[in-house]
Amino acid sequence: MKQNYLFIMLCSLVLLVNCKGGDDPINPEDSKTIPTGTIEGKVFAKNGTKPIGGAIVFTIDSKNQVYHTYSNADGTFSLTAPEGNSTLHIQTGNGLNFRTEVPVTVKKNETTSVADKDSKLNQIAKIAYVEGSYDEIESIITSLGYTATEISYQDLKNFNTISQYDIIFLNCGSRNFNYSGTNTPSNDLSIYSNLSTFITNGGSIYTSDWAAAYLVGGDKNAPYCGVYGGFLDLTKICFNTNGNSAMYNNCSVSNAAMASAIGFSTLDIQYDQPLWQKIQHYDPSFWEVLVQKDNEPLMIRTNKYVDTTAPKTPVGTSLNNNQMTICHHTANGNNITITINQNAWNAHQAHGDYVGSCSATTSSGNIYYTTFHNHASGNIGKSGPILEYVILNL
Repeated sequence: MKQNYLFIMLCSLVLLVNCKGGDDPINPEDSKTIPTGTIEGKVFAKNGTKPIGGAIVFTIDSKNQVYHTYSNADGTFSLTAPEGNSTLHIQTGNGLNFRTEVPVTVKKNETTSVADKDSKLNQIAKIAYVEGSYDEIESIITSLGYTATEISYQDLKNFNTISQYDIIFLNCGSRNFNYSGTNTPSNDLSIYSNLSTFITNGGSIYTSDWAAAYLVGGDKNAPYCGVYGGFLDLTKICFNTNGNSAMYNNCSVSNAAMASAIGFSTLDIQYDQPLWQKIQHYDPSFWEVLVQKDNEPLMIRTNKYVDTTAPKTPVGTSLNNNQMTICHHTANGNNITITINQNAWNAHQAHGDYVGSCSATTSSGNIYYTTFHNHASGNIGKSGPILEYVILNL
């Protein structure tokens, strides 16, 4: 009996040591420190001269762990990465619209430098704009080395036309948009419907100043807080035409990521027109304020818009590129938004990543609205880097 008891005890100990409750044995390699090196470089716009701050720079190892950093305001970056052959990813925004990939070889305890010609952000997105009388955002786009296609106000009535683009810039004083009440989105309701469907399906838009009518309707004879006609209802935002020509001093960049990317957090903004659209009311749970003067919002954005009645339809180029945006959980507990090849999704999903931006509650695109813009004279001072940031992060 005693011998049987000892035999049972011995078997139990063997089972405990070898089986560990059913878990796989620990791989000895997992406990070793992963050998790493450093990747250094500088991110540029496509023109090769404009440094880009705030770009996410990362590599992904064989276990789909992401090693990442961000470029400084002067475009420089330094990334610790695992030893071996890898791909360096450089992205702005969610990575769908502007990104580049560079093959790199990382050597243990050594620094690998990326050539400036290889670290330029490529334009993936198709960009359109409607010409304006007061805003010329397209001139900033081209100065960065990127391309944008001019479309007309009338083109906005055709969803098949606008659905081929990822981003649409609606300039203040859009051509053929006369604000007289006879040729405005309020009388062309298909424009509201098309923009709503475009954004819901992942397209992004930029609107400035008087182009607020694309969002909420109205014309210059009726305050935007008193007339509803757009795809955003007045509980989300409304405007009044009571801004006047003035210099706004000591405005603040209230978004920390933007301030870090552009290298400053305060600026003076010149409003050079006698009338402009001031934000009278906005829903802070829907909009994020990017730039403000005291408590007055001057630039806002949202990625929370969704039209539940809009049809599900492909928009832009991202689906054709076999890419998808995900929220990745890093090993240290942070979340980062990156765009990856769809073929890698199953492995990322297995360790808790999910589809979409980390900051979004929907899969819709962004809506940016700014009270200031690229003046026809081009004299916009520090507002220029802010608008460059907007372009690359739509």
